[in-house]
Amino acid sequence: EAGLDCGAARMRLNIDGLLVYFPYDFIYPEQYSYMLEVKRILDAKGHGVLEMPSGTGKTISLLSLIVAYQMTCPTEVTKLIYCSRTVPEIEKVIEELRKLLDYYEKQTGEKMQFLALALSSRKNLCIHPEVSAQRFGKEVDGKCRTLTASHIRMQHSSNPDIPVCQFYEEFDVHGKQLPLPAGIYNLDDLKVYGKQKGWCPYFLARYSILHANIVVYSYHYLLDPKIADLVSKELSRRSVVVFDEAHNIDNVCIDSMSVNITRRMLDQCQNNIETLQKTIQHIKETDAAKLKEEYRHLVEGLKEAHVARETDTYLANPVLPDEILQESIPGSIRTAEHFVGFMKRFVEYLKSRLRVHHVVAENPPSFLKDVFDKVCIERKPLRFCSERLRSLLQTLEVADLSNFSPIILVSNFATLVSTYAKGFTIIMEPFDDKTPTVLNPVLHFSCMDPSIAIKPVFERFQSVIITSGTLSPLDMYPKILDFRPVIMSTFTMTLSRTCLCPMIVGRGNDQVTISSKFETREDIAVIRNYGNLLLEMSAIVPDGIVSFFTSYHYMENIVASWYEQGILENIQRNKLIFIETQDAAETSVALDKYQEACENGRGAILLSVARGKVSEGIDFVHHYGRAVIMFGVPYVYTQSRILKARLEYLRDQFQIRENDFLTFDAMRHAAQCVGRVIRGKTDYGLMIFADKRFARADKRGKLPRWIQEHITDSNLNLTVDEAVQISKHFLRHMAQPFRQEDQLGLSLLSLDQLESEEILGRIHQISHQV
Repeated sequence: EAGLDCGAARMRLNIDGLLVYFPYDFIYPEQYSYMLEVKRILDAKGHGVLEMPSGTGKTISLLSLIVAYQMTCPTEVTKLIYCSRTVPEIEKVIEELRKLLDYYEKQTGEKMQFLALALSSRKNLCIHPEVSAQRFGKEVDGKCRTLTASHIRMQHSSNPDIPVCQFYEEFDVHGKQLPLPAGIYNLDDLKVYGKQKGWCPYFLARYSILHANIVVYSYHYLLDPKIADLVSKELSRRSVVVFDEAHNIDNVCIDSMSVNITRRMLDQCQNNIETLQKTIQHIKETDAAKLKEEYRHLVEGLKEAHVARETDTYLANPVLPDEILQESIPGSIRTAEHFVGFMKRFVEYLKSRLRVHHVVAENPPSFLKDVFDKVCIERKPLRFCSERLRSLLQTLEVADLSNFSPIILVSNFATLVSTYAKGFTIIMEPFDDKTPTVLNPVLHFSCMDPSIAIKPVFERFQSVIITSGTLSPLDMYPKILDFRPVIMSTFTMTLSRTCLCPMIVGRGNDQVTISSKFETREDIAVIRNYGNLLLEMSAIVPDGIVSFFTSYHYMENIVASWYEQGILENIQRNKLIFIETQDAAETSVALDKYQEACENGRGAILLSVARGKVSEGIDFVHHYGRAVIMFGVPYVYTQSRILKARLEYLRDQFQIRENDFLTFDAMRHAAQCVGRVIRGKTDYGLMIFADKRFARADKRGKLPRWIQEHITDSNLNLTVDEAVQISKHFLRHMAQPFRQEDQLGLSLLSLDQLESEEILGRIHQISHQV
């Protein structure tokens, strides 16, 4: 709703000397201001951090400006790489783009020679009837390889009874000569085109991103070295990278470089090793030349990757390209038997380390020293484990890798632990946090430095833009990701009516302080006051209320206690209650029913958890969310050993105090939760922070500027009754008719208004540079 469609009159804007086509009749002042900042970042060929209020049309502003830049300076910016988190978000970006390019074609009257496409996994793109019927992504990948691996295709040419994938064969013969025609392709469009031509959409998309003007895909394609090396290696340096909804980008970086190994996995690993030994034995008896050939390759140090065909390069190195040694594989693991023997020793060693009865934490160098002392394994051959395993699986012609994932994981761990001495920690725990009584040892190889995974992206591409609705405090991101932005800006929300009402409820009507603090969280008075707050709100708020708790465990305790006190029964007289659980299928049913209940009758209440599925990706537009209640400050579970190690690392490396980071992390999640309720300027909602601690300056000051501005001093420490009175007044005010004319000139601008000096002056005050 970032502007309204009314026939042909659309916008052609002058953004600091650049002609920008904007496919709507009206524009929000924030969008104009945002585009100015994006243009500055591109002009400076640097990186930027931008915090734009949710629901103010961030995506279309980015696309309009960057596409205009590509059209005007085609040699300066050759490609836009737009990274988003989920498939629905990727599809949304493609639809906005379609609208923009339609408008371009109407304006210029000619067909645009412009190619934009989404890329996703085989699971979302495969059209082979048997392969696409598999339930899980890993199975789809495995089945695909059993039909497309080069040795299978070789065998097929001499024996046509061996099945191959017709779609891939067709693509291989014809698809590479004819590039994908200009246009905008979402995942379904690619599948339709693939079916029409009889080509494989997945490999077509992988092949086409090299000459596309815009690529939209998930973060992992750039941040996870194992995938980035296969998919994004060839993308040009003069690309602009956008990380949208990037408030959690540090966690994505950390996950992509971390490995967890359980005892069960090591048992499966031993099975893998036995299978490999049998296969090697079998090949020695039937086709010994094959192993000799591989040995010769390895001695000469020929990089297999250059020779391998695209369907075979499915095991990229888990470390970043600069860290890979450009030399031949050490002699001790060159023959196939030696390598398998080597892996067997390493797995035995790991099993012995997992027989721990208390927590052990150590750094990679001391781990390597211990490996050497106990089983005489040196660092150098460990570094080559994943390369050597890749070569072996190729020689043995193993097509379906899904059964070999345990040994692949262990060889990734071997390569990582021997490559990086700094920024990682190894933690061995005898128990899982969730079940502290059952012996279930885990080895966490955990990355503590998010800058490691993202560093090549900053170095390789000329501009990287990190943007989201909640990035406060802005200067935290350059610190933890270790880069120097040319621009850091946060934008206010221009409103002709104040459609968000944030308030901090710090006390019950009995004046007892309410908080999810560890000391008071079991306190019956606090739990009762939380129940009263929800009960009172359920009586006055129309349609939907979403509430967030700090953890599943805390939510279960509180809901059980409300049930005993009879509060739950009273709430259910006003609205139906739905609960998010850890099971994804259950949660999506609950969400569907919640929305149905908001459509009918008196509405519903959704009880969910900060950091859960609901808090991250689901928007409660209009009547699906008229109030959001944040019960407590969502601190991360601070007893986790991995977190403690990370905090220590941040303190030593980046001089970030523990408390600052924990508060920053809690507040970005709180902001994510309450931000779900406002999804545009015609929307409205209450944001209730139910914990006295939110009123402290260090907490409040870490909320996004567009929320912070609306917390008045009188709303800082309310009782439940006071909150109810303010909410009633706010909701009554919001229920008045609100027409588009009321916004014009204030929070919605036409082209003529944009040209007035006064309005341009106001626009310059929207962005606040840090």
